[in-house]
Amino acid sequence: MNTQGKRSVNQAVKITVATIGIIFGFGGISHGIFEAMQGNNPTGGLIIDAIGESHRMWVHGNEPAFTVIPNFLLTGIAAIVTGTAIIIWSAGYLHKKNASIIFLLLFILLFLVGGGIGQVIFFTLGWIMSLYIRKPLPVGRKIFSGNSFRFLSSLWLPLLTAATLLILFTLQIAVFGYVPGMSNPDKISMVMVGLLGAGLVFLIIAFLAGIARDVQRETR
Repeated sequence: MNTQGKRSVNQAVKITVATIGIIFGFGGISHGIFEAMQGNNPTGGLIIDAIGESHRMWVHGNEPAFTVIPNFLLTGIAAIVTGTAIIIWSAGYLHKKNASIIFLLLFILLFLVGGGIGQVIFFTLGWIMSLYIRKPLPVGRKIFSGNSFRFLSSLWLPLLTAATLLILFTLQIAVFGYVPGMSNPDKISMVMVGLLGAGLVFLIIAFLAGIARDVQRETR
């Protein structure tokens, strides 16, 4: 029975979703740390700057966030705890039944407690992908066949790696504003948006390649 349970899990899809969870779980922790650093002070509203003026490292490095908790310190603690829970769940429990529901609920909670606004697109995408972790993948056989199927399957890990690096570098820019050889904050901001978009595209293609890999593994 355990063996069958393991076979029912689409491993490449699961790893792709786990990567999203871990990256943006750390992103939520980062927001939480900067929010907590603003101390036991009122937020003054639902929309906040996770990075306060005294800790800001570049002009656009404010990291906007939404929070229902009207206190920076408590918001920060909640974001850190929730981000940590997302990392743990993504790393160890995505193979469980109904794991996608908990994955989504944790990210919604992270959004509500100051974990960041920009992550919404990615955790929504990650949740959609997570629905295929335990689902049969006949669609893969219909879309891919022959050499194209094998080629896409072989690209899964390189695509996922590229997506991860692009997103991590983007998150670094958001906080530190560092782009080699560039100092204009408006241009840096444009680069940041461009790299994030590229990371999103690579992630979607990596997901499709992961489906191809899992289908190929099933048919061996």
